[in-house]
Amino acid sequence: MDAHTAYLKVIEEMSKHIAGKRETLELLFLSIVANGHALLEGVPGVAKTTMTKTLASIIDADFKRIQGTPDLEPKDIIGYTYIDSDNSIKVKKGPIFTNILLIDELNRAPPKTMSAFLEALEERQVSLGGTDIPLPKPFTAFATQNPLRIEGTEPLPKVMADRFIMRIEVDYPSMEEEGEMLRIKEREETIGVNKILTINDILDMQEQAKKIEMPDEVVKYITAIVDATRKDIHVVMGASPRADVAFMACGKAKALVEGRKEVTIDDIRFLAKPVLSHRIAVRATGGIGVNGIIDGILASVKI
Repeated sequence: MDAHTAYLKVIEEMSKHIAGKRETLELLFLSIVANGHALLEGVPGVAKTTMTKTLASIIDADFKRIQGTPDLEPKDIIGYTYIDSDNSIKVKKGPIFTNILLIDELNRAPPKTMSAFLEALEERQVSLGGTDIPLPKPFTAFATQNPLRIEGTEPLPKVMADRFIMRIEVDYPSMEEEGEMLRIKEREETIGVNKILTINDILDMQEQAKKIEMPDEVVKYITAIVDATRKDIHVVMGASPRADVAFMACGKAKALVEGRKEVTIDDIRFLAKPVLSHRIAVRATGGIGVNGIIDGILASVKI
C-alpha cells in the first residue's frame, strides 16, 4: 500500500470514531510520519485521548497513557531500578517504553518531571541503572495541555515546548459535530477499530518522507518566515532553528501522504500555526494573539 492510499484509509477509519476534526486528525498522523512529538491543546473533554488511542489502534501500535499530576515523578514515566530478592539489580521500565505515548495535562506535572520526560523525547533513550536503553521504534509522544492558567495550570516553558514538532489546537466541536459524536457514542460498542497499518509500515513511511525533495524556494520561504518571527514588534522571543527543522520534516511528511514528490510553499503555509504557535513568546501589551502574529507574517513575507 502506497503512503497516499494508507493515509486516506487511516483518516477514513479515524472519522468513524471521531466526529469532524479532519485537520486535527491529519496533523496527528503527520507528526508520526515526521517522526516527531506533538502538543495537543484544548479544554478537557474534546476527545484528545480518544483521538490518540484510536490512531494507535489503527496502526496496530502499543499505546500507553500517563496522567499529569503535581506529584508525578520522573520514575513514573521513565521507570526505575530496584534490588531483587537475589540481590541483583533489576530494571522496571516505565510507560515511556511504547510506540505512542499520551501524557495528559503535562503542564500539571512539576518541572523536574517535565524535564526528565522531554530529555527522553530528545535523546530517544532512557538511562536506567547506568545503562542507556533506547526507546522503541517508532515512538511518538503526544502531550495535552489545558489552555493557559485554567485550574492552576501554567504554560510549558518555551525551552520545553520547542522540543515538540507541532502544537495542535483541539477546539470545541460544532453543533453538527457534537450531534455526530452522540451517534458515534451510541454505537461504539458495536464498531471496532480496523487495523490499517503496522509499525513497520510507519517506519517505512518515515524513511520515504526523508527522500521527499524540498526546492530552494521552499527553503528560502521557511527561513524567511522563521526569521520574521524574531523581528516582529509584538514578539519577545521568536522561533528557534528547531522551527526550520520542524517545517522541513512536517512538510516532507505532508507531501508524502498526499502523493507528491516535493514540498510546496502551500504546505509550509498550512503548517505555519502548528509549527510556530508554541515557539513564539508574545508581548503582554501587544494586544494581538500568536495566531494573529503568524497571519501577519504569512501576509507580509513575499513568495
